[in-house]
Amino acid sequence: MTANPQPDRRAAMAVLAQAPAQEIAAGLAALGPAPAHDEVRPAETGLVMVRGRVGGEGAPFNLGEATVTRCAVQLATGEIGFGYVLGRDRAKARLAALCDALWQSDTYRGAVERDVLSPIRARQQDRQARARAETAATKVDFFTLVRGDNA
Repeated sequence: MTANPQPDRRAAMAVLAQAPAQEIAAGLAALGPAPAHDEVRPAETGLVMVRGRVGGEGAPFNLGEATVTRCAVQLATGEIGFGYVLGRDRAKARLAALCDALWQSDTYRGAVERDVLSPIRARQQDRQARARAETAATKVDFFTLVRGDNA
């Protein structure tokens, strides 16, 4: 285990947040039967206040509310995983919480990285690369010509 696993765990959760529930479920299915676990906090949906800043630096203001679903799962070995997702997808929140708990376990972390996170991360990077390529194809370079009599 690394000295501070927090950035790695945060990165893993970011991958899961952007993934469809079906991708997460398929990755977990590749691990085999799910280990014994209990829902500490069953999936529930609520609202959170979204705050913004003008220009990213101005005074904070309340932008509006967003629907969020959360879930907490505890493995029989004691690891507790949390899943927070935008929207009302309770299954995705449950799957994300289970992945988080398994990722924290030294027994399952490698398998979760290999079978769940790596394939999803590769698909996400591929989608982002295609989007960047499509955007780059529309780039227009503007330049100014200096006329000789304006010098």
